[in-house]
Amino acid sequence: MAKDKSTKLKARMPRGFADRGPGELAGTREMLETIRKVYELYGFEALETPFIEYTDALGKFLPDQDRPNEGVFSFQDDDEQWLSLRYDLTAPLARHVAENFDRVPKPFRSYRAGWVFRNEKPGPGRFRQFMQFDADTVGAPTVAADAEICMMAADTLEALGIKRGDYVIKVNNRKVLDGVLEAIGLGGDENAARRLTVLRAIDKLDKVGTAGVRDLLGEGRWENPEAKSGDFTKGAGLSNEQADRVLAYVQAGVPVWENGAAVAAEHGDVTAWIETERETWFGQDFGDVSREFQINNAWTIKVLKKEFADNALALEGLNELEEIQALAARTGYFADRIRIDPSVVRGLEYYTGPVFEAELTFEVKDEKGRPVRFGSVGGGGRYDGLVGRFRGEQVPATGFSIGVSRLASALSYLKADAKPEFGPVVVVVMDRDQTAHYMGLVARLRKEGIRAEMYLGNPKNLGNQFKYADRRNAPCVVIQGSDERASGQVQIKDLIEGAKAAAAITDNAEWRESRPAQFSCPEAELIAKVKEVLDHHGVPHGDKLG
Repeated sequence: MAKDKSTKLKARMPRGFADRGPGELAGTREMLETIRKVYELYGFEALETPFIEYTDALGKFLPDQDRPNEGVFSFQDDDEQWLSLRYDLTAPLARHVAENFDRVPKPFRSYRAGWVFRNEKPGPGRFRQFMQFDADTVGAPTVAADAEICMMAADTLEALGIKRGDYVIKVNNRKVLDGVLEAIGLGGDENAARRLTVLRAIDKLDKVGTAGVRDLLGEGRWENPEAKSGDFTKGAGLSNEQADRVLAYVQAGVPVWENGAAVAAEHGDVTAWIETERETWFGQDFGDVSREFQINNAWTIKVLKKEFADNALALEGLNELEEIQALAARTGYFADRIRIDPSVVRGLEYYTGPVFEAELTFEVKDEKGRPVRFGSVGGGGRYDGLVGRFRGEQVPATGFSIGVSRLASALSYLKADAKPEFGPVVVVVMDRDQTAHYMGLVARLRKEGIRAEMYLGNPKNLGNQFKYADRRNAPCVVIQGSDERASGQVQIKDLIEGAKAAAAITDNAEWRESRPAQFSCPEAELIAKVKEVLDHHGVPHGDKLG
């Protein structure tokens, strides 16, 4: 009788989501542990918030939220209240602090790791579910808290194996940006939506370039600009003069030592300025290279202060940046690690002061030899109004979020030569009626902290058992037939060494005779011999159970 195909389900994954295998999970686990250690070193403590919050608690901070399920995934509870999957880890933290305001210590320093969800159009490298790892300080009004977050972000990337020079923590201030927008006539509540459109246009600078940002500041931009095809993003509607002023600000942070002649022509002699300002800006002598990086941050602030001398809001933001740069420089974090960069805006609306972005600057090749640059892998900033929405008063807060999935992808390129993640030792089944005995061998291995499993498929075909062990990336297999059991012996096949030997064997007869990397030992020595194989290849094994 023919099967009814109409009842057969199609196995398919929703767009913007991904399955993750053991190798990726192991790498992520190791990365999260490294981040956790750095965060705890800075005095932050763990906190976990739920995946789901009331929609009004999350606030309307994502684009296109004319109805509750735009930007976020939302549904109504049985009491008709709107609930949403969290879109970041900051809004739930604000709710937690506000709800427990009288009980938590202030400043309240916490870290959180978990999945967040965005109801947005998926694309290459753009997922609807991804993991973040945040650290936040709530209740500290001083910009020293912002400077410390930037230092911690730099230390975290270096702890993960990213070399100095292969990353930079970029810092800007929303107050300066608000001052710029005020100067071009976009101040006031009536222009709030246009201001946000401008900020999101600037935030795409690393993706679409200066020309793309100019389009987004003006009438808008096509997904394929040359052909004027694909999706169209409506722009902020700025005039050419307004767009020029915004772009001039965004591009003000050019490194002095890379463009010395142009800087000198426009703003005066850098060398003379250094001599008059040395004590104010530099203090300690960390060598010529560090001195250059100190010059860059200090000079960027000097240029911007000259540009916005008559704008009180912009000057307030620049004074905060000046303090962050001074604190960072005094502790050895110069512009090679923490850099003042006017192009950083961050796309979320709730930021109120300093904003930061962690960018990877190294370039690698993908599997097709094409250049890949990862760009931003994390960011954050000050959000003094987010907790206050629940309390009717400003509550100072600042924090930083690492995009775990994106950073893990970047680290996989850096660690391309790292050893693979090995699976368990596999005990093959030679005699079906001896299942209990084979389980006993597995139990002995596990008790000694060795990952192990007995083959649970059909044991009839020994070749299939070895294929299974290969697919599990097992470092070795344990073999014991009736003859070995009668003589108190076991066979151990080192699959790692065997694969190396197999590469040099071309004749099947030679293969059958040599049985590369397979040896016999007394059953009493099973644990010791397996550990020798694991240690030889650097495969970790844990502590004894019990």
